[in-house]
Amino acid sequence: MLQTPSGGAGHGTAAADTGLMMSIGTVLNVLRDEFPEVTISKIRFLESEGLIEPQRTPSGYRKFSPADVERLGHVLRMQRDHYLPLKVIREHLDAMERGEAAPLPTVGRQRDGEVGLEPMEAPTAARIGRAELLAAVGIGEQELDEWESYGLIAPLPDGVYDAEAVTVAGLVLELGRFGIEPRHLRAMKAAADREAGLVDQVVAPLKRHRNPQTRAHAEARTKELAGLTVKLHAALVQTALGVRLP
Repeated sequence: MLQTPSGGAGHGTAAADTGLMMSIGTVLNVLRDEFPEVTISKIRFLESEGLIEPQRTPSGYRKFSPADVERLGHVLRMQRDHYLPLKVIREHLDAMERGEAAPLPTVGRQRDGEVGLEPMEAPTAARIGRAELLAAVGIGEQELDEWESYGLIAPLPDGVYDAEAVTVAGLVLELGRFGIEPRHLRAMKAAADREAGLVDQVVAPLKRHRNPQTRAHAEARTKELAGLTVKLHAALVQTALGVRLP
């Protein structure tokens, strides 16, 4: 966990001790302890979006202060844990630096179906824009287009993505490091769709019930069945491979 440096969370300040200034490569190594998927391109993207303002040497190299690194940690943490749009993250951090009370919002769906900000305590369906998804995973447009062509990731009707898209994208990226390409994952996607269809078939009568409490119970039953199918799937894969995961 990154510790907040003394003197506040300001970023890009000229008063920073030059002895503590870090290159982008050093910053990457510091952040990777908590954020293994972070990349140099992602740090540069966050800079282009105004989330950080590192100093530049006369030759144009970026130099990051401890406050810059702390701010980067906050940004990555809010993306990872709360799926907040970059604009909301920027406004939240700027308000904190001004000393204003800034309760952390979350992205959710309002009653009229539009994206809105609600208190963290409210149960909401997290949503993330395309640019935020690319930045969160550290991939480019071409990679995301390819994954979408195989049905591994799909945007919602209004063009944004649900929170699970970040998880799926991260796993696809991780599997790619072992030589498993997106086209190889179509069988997994098909199996997942069949499992989801089975669960939906079981809970469908509950969803159509006239009693509102029974319909509400359908969501809990769906989550319970989804958890069981995931556990069974993992157990079957481990059995087939003759391994046992921790």
